[in-house]
Amino acid sequence: MTEPAADAIARLYDLDLSVEPGDVDLYRALAKRTGGPILELAVGSGRIAVPLAEDGHRVVGVDIERAMLDRARARMAAAGPDVAARIELVEGDMTAAGANSRVRAAGPFQLAILALNSIIILPTAERQRAALAAMAHALAPDGLAVVDVWLPVPADLTAFDGRLSLDWVRIEPTTGLEVTKTSAAWFDPTSRRVTLTTIFEEGRPGGTTVRWIRNDALRLVTADELISYATDAGLEVEQLAGDHELGPLAAGADRVVLVARRHHPD
Repeated sequence: MTEPAADAIARLYDLDLSVEPGDVDLYRALAKRTGGPILELAVGSGRIAVPLAEDGHRVVGVDIERAMLDRARARMAAAGPDVAARIELVEGDMTAAGANSRVRAAGPFQLAILALNSIIILPTAERQRAALAAMAHALAPDGLAVVDVWLPVPADLTAFDGRLSLDWVRIEPTTGLEVTKTSAAWFDPTSRRVTLTTIFEEGRPGGTTVRWIRNDALRLVTADELISYATDAGLEVEQLAGDHELGPLAAGADRVVLVARRHHPD
């Protein structure tokens, strides 16, 4: 039976992130500071949620892609019943998470996370702003919201001209097959939108391969935009960092990590 495309893309997403981005320790440290419960928007395959649950926190993860949630359930099961019992997965739009009845019933939350560039999969400024509003709505007074996103330098954007580039070649551990990832992107500076095509080819070297293609419409954000999204949502920016160690945001930083606190009512 042919593997459904959505399942294959979710499986290869995990392979893409098999080189650890280095952000999990940040969320574990913040969770230790805030306690739970914790809300993660765009929870994906549970890469962050499971370690947080292993630390004893209760986590609610929201994602719109069922195949990604299936991967998360498998990761939860592998972590054991005690860990799995601390995680609730909700299929839905992250921008509406604050109004979701299951999310509301599990809150309010001490920590809300939007990790590793997930905000840019929302293709408009309005939807990005709505994601911050959803986080703020779900937080308890004095709760923290954390957003982590890539800041491309001009050289990155110059390369987004439609040329096809090789990202990596890796062995998929569950199949033993070789996977090649290539991608092409186009950048529109007026809208800050990136049209991204990702191609995964999987097979044995010299043999027949299966090709999986994913198309995404992304919108890049600036640090100033993140600040405005947070402020408009009623959050007070506590820190604007340039890396996962929460070092200062310096000129030329390739990412921004925003940490913001929900106002406590007077």
